[in-house]
Amino acid sequence: MGRGRVQLKRIENKINRQVTFSKRRSGLLKKAHEISVLCDAEVSLIVFSTKGKLCEYATDSCMERILERYERYSYAERQLVATDIETQGSWNLEHAKLQARIEVLQKNERHYMGEDLDSLNLKELHNLEHQLDLALKHVRSRKSQLMFESISQLQRKDKNLQEHNNSLVKQAKDKEKEIDQTPPVEQQNDESSSIALPQQLHSVNLGDACQAVEDGEVEETAQHHQTSTTMPAWMLSHIKG
Repeated sequence: MGRGRVQLKRIENKINRQVTFSKRRSGLLKKAHEISVLCDAEVSLIVFSTKGKLCEYATDSCMERILERYERYSYAERQLVATDIETQGSWNLEHAKLQARIEVLQKNERHYMGEDLDSLNLKELHNLEHQLDLALKHVRSRKSQLMFESISQLQRKDKNLQEHNNSLVKQAKDKEKEIDQTPPVEQQNDESSSIALPQQLHSVNLGDACQAVEDGEVEETAQHHQTSTTMPAWMLSHIKG
């Protein structure tokens, strides 16, 4: 038969309790040694009996080094936990503050919109009216500033357009003056032809006159020759008779 399960409770018999302590302590020390060898772990075991007797085990007998390491890690863990708790508390506090601020801003927004005014007293309504008047003044001031800036910009554009228009008008007048001072091409051609025509006529008349004189002389010579070669009529009749 196998061993039955031992009920975990305090052994009332003092002798049995001492025997069980000795057996379990030896087994515990054996298991600590085994886990340190098999798993290459640093193990430290401290056991105090009911009479205050110390039983300890440490890997390679470096109990102090293991305890210092334990204290260091334990302190760092406690600090980390404390920091997490403080951080969590600070975040919770910050969240509560922001939530309250959001609620106040939403409430003020509803008041500015003319809603939920029943809960306000006379002083709070007077303050709200004063704030609305200040806001309205700021809005009107900003509106006037934008209008003045727009008017100034339009005036600058109008001035630039007028200057550009005056420049165009001046250029147009200069062009007209140049056109008035420059004679047309047809008129220049007429004047040149009118100047050259008398010269041509003069040269033509002189040539015609010389030709006419020459022709007249030839005709006169021919007539004289004809007259000189032609016999008178009475002489011809006399010769015939």
